[in-house]
Amino acid sequence: MFIDIQNMCFTYSNSSSNAVEAFTLSVNKGEIISILGRSGSGKSTILRLIAGLEMPKGGSFTLGDKTMFDKHTFVQPESRGIGMVFQDYALFPHMSVQDNVLFGLPKMSRNDKLKRVNEVLELVELEGYEKRYPHQLSGGQQQRVALARAIAPQPELILLDEPFSNLDTELLVKIREDLRRILKKANTTAIFVTHNQNDAHTLADRIVKIKDGVIEQVGRPCDLLGSLTDAQGIELLPNKELVNV
Repeated sequence: MFIDIQNMCFTYSNSSSNAVEAFTLSVNKGEIISILGRSGSGKSTILRLIAGLEMPKGGSFTLGDKTMFDKHTFVQPESRGIGMVFQDYALFPHMSVQDNVLFGLPKMSRNDKLKRVNEVLELVELEGYEKRYPHQLSGGQQQRVALARAIAPQPELILLDEPFSNLDTELLVKIREDLRRILKKANTTAIFVTHNQNDAHTLADRIVKIKDGVIEQVGRPCDLLGSLTDAQGIELLPNKELVNV
C-alpha cells in the first residue's frame, strides 16, 4: 500500500468529543479516494490532518516509506510532499497563469522550471494561457491552474477540498470527467472531500462515507450506488448526471 492511516483521532480544543474517531484507511498508488459526508461530518478536518495543518490526538500516517505522524513523529506540512487544491483555488490575482504555476516549484534552473510549467499546462489543456491572469479565466480554467500548480512539484499526494463547489452546474459534468482524466494521466494519488454524491461516484475509485467523524462505509462507486441518500444530508444532482466509472 502507498498510504496507510491507522486510528487517526482529533479533538478540537473547545470540544469534549472527537471530531475524527479512529479513522483508518489504506490507499494504493495512483488511486483516487473520495471522503463523502455532509457539512460538519469531519471530512475537511481529515484533509487538514493529512496535510499537517492540524495536530492529531492519536494514530499514525505513513506516505510511501515515510512516517508523517505517529506517537513519536510529526512532519511539518511543507516537508510532507503533499499538494493541496483549496476550495477557492487560492490563485494569486496579481500573477499570471505561468507565475502561479511557477510558485512553489523546488530549486532548479529557470529553463527547467519553465519546461515543467509547460508540461503541466499541456496536461491540463491550458497551453497558450501562460500570460493570462486569474480574472481573465473561467471558473473551470481557474480550477485547472490550481491543479497544475499542485501537480507541478510532483507531490506524492494531492488533496482537494470540495473541488467543484465554485462551478456552475452546466460545467460540472465535464469538469469532473476532465479532473479524473488529468489525475489518472499523471498517475497522481488523490484524496478529495465532497458533500455531493455525484462528484464522488464520477471521480473516485473508492468512496469513504463518513458521519460525525466515523467511517460508515468504504467501497467502489458501483458497490455503494443507491446506499447514499439525500435524507442523510448528502447533496444529490439529477440522476441523469450520475456517471459510474
